[in-house]
Amino acid sequence: MHRKLIHSLLLALALTPALASAELKLPSVIGDHMVLQQKQTNPIWGWDTPGTKVSVTFAGKTYTADADKDGKWTVKLDPQVANASPQVMNIKGTTAKDVQDILIGEVWMCSGQSNMGFTVGGDWKGDLEALASKHPNLRLFALPMVGTQDLKTDIDAKWEASNADTAKPFTAVGFFFGRYLHEVLGVPVGLIDNAWGGSSAEAWVRRSTIESDPRFKDLVERWKNTEKAGFDPVKVKADFDAQTAKWKEAVAAAKAAGKPEPQAPRAPQNPLTGQHRPGNIFAGMMHPTLGYGIKGVIWYQGESNASRAWEYRDLFPFMITEWRKEWKQGDFPFYWVQLADFKAYQDKPGDSDWAELREAQTLSQKLPNSGQCIITDLGEANDIHPKNKYDVAARLVRWALAKDYGIKIAYHSPELKSHEIKGNKVTVTLDCFGSGLRTLDVADVKGFAICGEDKQWVWAQAKIVGNDKVEVWNDAVAAPKAVRFAWSDNPVHNLISKEGLPVTPFRTDDFEMITKPKPAVVAPAPAKPAAPVKPTAAPAKPAEPKTAAAPKKA
Repeated sequence: MHRKLIHSLLLALALTPALASAELKLPSVIGDHMVLQQKQTNPIWGWDTPGTKVSVTFAGKTYTADADKDGKWTVKLDPQVANASPQVMNIKGTTAKDVQDILIGEVWMCSGQSNMGFTVGGDWKGDLEALASKHPNLRLFALPMVGTQDLKTDIDAKWEASNADTAKPFTAVGFFFGRYLHEVLGVPVGLIDNAWGGSSAEAWVRRSTIESDPRFKDLVERWKNTEKAGFDPVKVKADFDAQTAKWKEAVAAAKAAGKPEPQAPRAPQNPLTGQHRPGNIFAGMMHPTLGYGIKGVIWYQGESNASRAWEYRDLFPFMITEWRKEWKQGDFPFYWVQLADFKAYQDKPGDSDWAELREAQTLSQKLPNSGQCIITDLGEANDIHPKNKYDVAARLVRWALAKDYGIKIAYHSPELKSHEIKGNKVTVTLDCFGSGLRTLDVADVKGFAICGEDKQWVWAQAKIVGNDKVEVWNDAVAAPKAVRFAWSDNPVHNLISKEGLPVTPFRTDDFEMITKPKPAVVAPAPAKPAAPVKPTAAPAKPAEPKTAAAPKKA
């Protein structure tokens, strides 16, 4: 056989497996039953053999792109108006795929930690809500929790229509928010749930961006030390077994003494693959859906960052800004839930890391297209996961309906505007955003504290003295310095707007925050031994005493 022919046959045989395995691939977020965001350009992407020309046909138009050297291809669909009639998208490359049952409407991402991940089934009315969740044009996409430093391009998830089976394990806040939009707007709605319980904000941003920002140097350094130490599963298991053995002994002793059982030790988790490590959630869960057309984001997180509330003032708006850069869709709407009331009631007013975290959230509203709903009346002292998620979503969706869909509805809780001190009273003026003030349950205004120059906080009396003003005082504080409202872990307050939206917690002072890092104490350098004094030929002559200057005449 001719040498060139033999070479060609061998080459063909060598290439056959590669050609046989070559096929068009799509990420899971682009699949059957998906919802495309209306009235904007939507990217559609996937992978194929490098150099392959890929065509995407949808709504009567064909778009083409070439797979790059890594096999990635992307086309951008022209904007479409909302459409509840299922459509098919035909994609052709090395192979062909038809994506079925596509709707066009509103798409929102539902992110955060466990209170966003808290399911429909867990709500107080979860059983009833599940029965009322059959909405074929409300589509749900729930991601598994994946923490990694490697940028993932896909994830194991799928779009599903809402029904009793699919809605019950879905985020309750996200589901109720989306169902309101679906019913009020009358268009299909798609919801992407990527919440992860206990997650820290730093895990939600690209690792390289947080490392390059000097504001988070200490945070990154702490994690580098953790990464250097590594994770030894054998040692960790041995330590956990030892803790468990001691716990069992303590349980037996408690039973014998008729005392409550101590809490069991938590099973160990690998911090390197968890939800706190900077960049982990972005790489494992955000990146696989990065760029998918969305209208905006709803967010419920902060509990895990409460002890670092001062840092959150920078970290939270940084995260939002980075997401908007990554998505390349401009300043899309970003609305969040402020922390609920939680933990034991404080008999005396004072400082609170949860209050400081709430303030950090309030300050983040300086970003465009952002806002928060206040729920310091919906929490539970003994449960960090309050079960009333329906009312949380009802307050959150007001922001979207008013700001993004042009519906005239109250949406903004009253906030501090100014204050004036006269005598022993402080008059606080609130921005009520077109509404006015009232109290809930009782006429007396609850929730204010006041202090003088000594910064010793005491509970204050207060009364509404105008549509937007509250007069605050305590007869024991003759010269007030500042007031605070709902400033505690678990505040008791009853000041609301006339539409029932709670007043935003606030303070008029600028006292040092308890979560602000203290400057490192530098030990003084050891004093150098004094040089030996050389003897002089004669003792030094004492200095002449100075006379006091005569007083000047007036």
